[in-house]
Amino acid sequence: MQVIFLKDLKGQGKKGEIKEVSDGYAKNFLIAKGYAVKKTETSLNKLQKEKDENKRLDEENTKKAHEMVKKLEKITLKFTAKAGKMDKMFGSISSKQIKEELDKLGYNFDKKQIIMEPINCFGYHDIMINLYKNISGKIRVEVTKG
Repeated sequence: MQVIFLKDLKGQGKKGEIKEVSDGYAKNFLIAKGYAVKKTETSLNKLQKEKDENKRLDEENTKKAHEMVKKLEKITLKFTAKAGKMDKMFGSISSKQIKEELDKLGYNFDKKQIIMEPINCFGYHDIMINLYKNISGKIRVEVTKG
C-alpha cells in the first residue's frame, strides 16, 4: 500500500513523502497513529495544495527578509561604556542589550537571532542577525567612552 506521511517518522519517512509499505503496517500503525494517510487522488491533491502554500509562504518570507536586510544596513546602534585604566572598557555589550535597543526602534527580533560575541572594546562593530533560513542582515554598533 502506498501512503503519504503526515509527520516525520524516524527511519520510515518524512512529512509529505510517498512510500510503499505493507498493508498491515500502514493500517495498524501509520494510519492508526496519524503518521500517514492512504495515497488517493484526494490526499494527493491536498498534499499538492500544502506544498504550493508552503512554497508561497517561503517566497513571501524570503522577500520580507531581503527587505529587512536593506533596512538593517542603515542602522547604527550607539552605546556608551565606562573606561578604566589604559582606556580599557568596563563590562561588555551583550546580545540582550542590542535586542533591547532594536526593540526601541520597532524591530522585534529574538535574542537567539543575533549572532555575536560580547563586545568588550570601543569602536565600531558589525553584528549579524539571522532573519530567515540563509538570509542574514548586518547592523553596525558604535561603542564610545562615557
